[in-house]
Amino acid sequence: MNLIEGAGIFIYPLGLCSFVAIYMILDRLIALRTPFIIPKVLKERLIVGKFDHLDCSSNSVAGRILIFFKENNPDADALKAYARYEIAHLSRGLFLLDVIIAGAPLLGLLGTVVGLTQVFSHISIDTGMPDPSSFVQGIALALTTTVIGLIIAIPALIGNSYIGRRIEMFAAQLEVLLERLLDLNSK
Repeated sequence: MNLIEGAGIFIYPLGLCSFVAIYMILDRLIALRTPFIIPKVLKERLIVGKFDHLDCSSNSVAGRILIFFKENNPDADALKAYARYEIAHLSRGLFLLDVIIAGAPLLGLLGTVVGLTQVFSHISIDTGMPDPSSFVQGIALALTTTVIGLIIAIPALIGNSYIGRRIEMFAAQLEVLLERLLDLNSK
């Protein structure tokens, strides 16, 4: 196996990591648009605290919580449990981003170590020196996998942080909705 093939082994998994990271970030950004979580009409009613005569749609998280509330008339614990379920569903698949954030740089580093091992294994026994041009080319090729791993992990980290913050913001808004519903239920 030559040096290019040694580094190439790690390029395919890194490419897969890149594809999965892009897919997950785009999927969560689309799924976490405000109308899919708390529509504007519902947010306005939330501020006022009037939910009667409101047509609830199952197209949003808040709508599904309201439907659950209206159909089941649950106690506080059951309503909070259902809301936690809906909020947990918002972070569906984000564990893959966590794996990519941790794994892509390590995979790149592994590619570098394998590449460097191959470079140093081609040192001439007679002179004790490698061919300078192949040595420099081999080092550059070996380090490429680390660079690619970092290029994948850094945007995935930024996307994961942004999405996590967005989920926290929506979770806080949904908690306000729950408190309003529980206040209405106690009256």
